[in-house]
Amino acid sequence: MFEQVFKNIDDILHKDAGCTSELDYTEQSSWLLFLKYLDALEQDKSTEAELEGKRYSFILAEAFRWDTWAAPKTADGKLDHNAAMTGDDLRDFVNGKLFPYLAGFKQRASGPNTIEYKIGEVFSEIKNKVQSGYNLRDVIDLVDELRFRSQTEKHELSHLYEAKIRNMGNAGRNGGEYYTPRPLIRAMIKVLDPKIGERIYDGACGSAGFLCEAFDYLLPKANKADDLKTLQTRTFYGKEKKSLAYVIAIMNMILHGIEAPNVIHANTLADNISDIQDRDRYDVILANPPFGGKERKEVQQNFPIKTGETAFLFLQHFIKTLRAGGRAAIVIKNTFLSNTDNASTSIRKLLLESCNLHTVLDMPGGTFQGAGVKTVVLFFEKGAPTRKVWFYQLNPGRNMGKTNPLNDDDLRDFIERHKTFADSAQSWSVDVVGIDTATYDLSAKNPNGGDEVTLRTPQDILDEIAALDAESADVLATIRGLVA
Repeated sequence: MFEQVFKNIDDILHKDAGCTSELDYTEQSSWLLFLKYLDALEQDKSTEAELEGKRYSFILAEAFRWDTWAAPKTADGKLDHNAAMTGDDLRDFVNGKLFPYLAGFKQRASGPNTIEYKIGEVFSEIKNKVQSGYNLRDVIDLVDELRFRSQTEKHELSHLYEAKIRNMGNAGRNGGEYYTPRPLIRAMIKVLDPKIGERIYDGACGSAGFLCEAFDYLLPKANKADDLKTLQTRTFYGKEKKSLAYVIAIMNMILHGIEAPNVIHANTLADNISDIQDRDRYDVILANPPFGGKERKEVQQNFPIKTGETAFLFLQHFIKTLRAGGRAAIVIKNTFLSNTDNASTSIRKLLLESCNLHTVLDMPGGTFQGAGVKTVVLFFEKGAPTRKVWFYQLNPGRNMGKTNPLNDDDLRDFIERHKTFADSAQSWSVDVVGIDTATYDLSAKNPNGGDEVTLRTPQDILDEIAALDAESADVLATIRGLVA
């Protein structure tokens, strides 16, 4: 129903000088969707209050409500072209009045877990990039066609938004930071099996894929009103450092049905982990922290094991943040299992001694579009040392790529065998007693000979070179345009 609307919005943004990439299209769609959603939420709450004989106090002042500035209507419900701003008037209102007003909610809100604070946070972090007020008018008219009133409508919009995030992830190296394949996330959640009442956390939440999928997993299990309130307010927690990802995370969670997401815009690694108290701990942690980043010396001082590798700092944070008996599933580069530097060795020792690392899922190359690294998923439980590690080497029997990404069927055998830690051609167990305590090397080879690398065909390699060349050409063209 709404698919064509999304496509038309992208087509208009593609023509605008201020929007140059898939990331911009998603960001600009997001703030407009957010305001349209907020309008629908306020209208619903106003109607509910009226039915109860009460008066609803609107969050937004009248001049800044959707049906005043964006889509004023005539008596018959059509757009009032006399009252609707367009061109420079519209652009100047959005940039000079609307955004400053909305950003001000951050100071005016009663606390960080309110929808008011989220409004202020979102509009402090982004700006309107649509340079043509006429393009902006066309996009607003399309967004106005979208409806958030029924569960079916919200469900369809959340699917379309997820597809937008996936496209953004496929758009290049930067976009890939925001997207973890959903079949992998779903498999991780099934193995951890979170329960209603448990607190679920992702300290590097990107577009909030883990939190949204965990919500979808728990929602059918919510049998009473109190369960729904628990899921809405005190189950899902996230932190995200980057502005664009933060905005997308908020919008993604809202579209999935969480009204005021507990996602904070902050650098998780800026907190000293020795300050983490019991009240800060979580029952379930799901994450795919950024790898390859280099953190500054002052950030490294917050951790007992100093390292510039962002993912290794996150792993220390997650181990510390997990409550005793809590469960975690963390995506990390496969070199973590065997790196010989002091930090890697020390973190493996910490993990094995303070947690039960019961499972390592070895992912095939190409799982993450554009990342160019092989990954593993570490599944562990806090509180008892590791005795035995079960390894599963995922082999979908095909080369992974944009045209044949990971799917749920690929992970079915892993989920099934994990229940009993069964041995197979792709799975085996290693006793920790046999691990070399000088290195704590965990890169166990498949004793069943299943670790042969599937060599890519020359055509696959040429296709990737062509894609990278095209990407470089786009970047150069953008730079030339800026210089010109």
